[in-house]
Amino acid sequence: MPNYRRPYISLLKITLLALIVSALPLPEIVLGIAPFWMLLFFAYWVTTFTSKGLFFLALLLGVLIDVLYGDILGQNALALILSSAFISNVKQSLLVSNITTQQIYLFVASIIYLAVLLLVHGLSIQTFSFDPYLLFKPFLSALLWPVVQLLLSKLRS
Repeated sequence: MPNYRRPYISLLKITLLALIVSALPLPEIVLGIAPFWMLLFFAYWVTTFTSKGLFFLALLLGVLIDVLYGDILGQNALALILSSAFISNVKQSLLVSNITTQQIYLFVASIIYLAVLLLVHGLSIQTFSFDPYLLFKPFLSALLWPVVQLLLSKLRS
């Protein structure tokens, strides 16, 4: 009989690790280019486990990130839901792809995440100033995917 609680225990560990990494005190320039940690960790969980309620979990984790960063409530939740929808659509291809193709998939998911954040921010605030360092976030997320995948696979076993 398979253990159905194991994916959620793993999600709890992954979420705590993502929140700890996201809350590390870093200089302002490093925070501007830091990858989308919750997206990377949640993408690993989505590709590793099959679970019901994927989008509800993405909503909860996104709201948790909104509260942590003090952002507009629902902004990261919507971005994580749409990005995880993309990841779940390409899950079968992602599982059998080489690491470069996986990085491209994560880059696209990070672009979706960034586009939603910029769209919500642009629609909610009248004066919008674009920070060019934001464009490094998807690149860094894609570059760190192999490291996150290795770290979480070691944590899982």
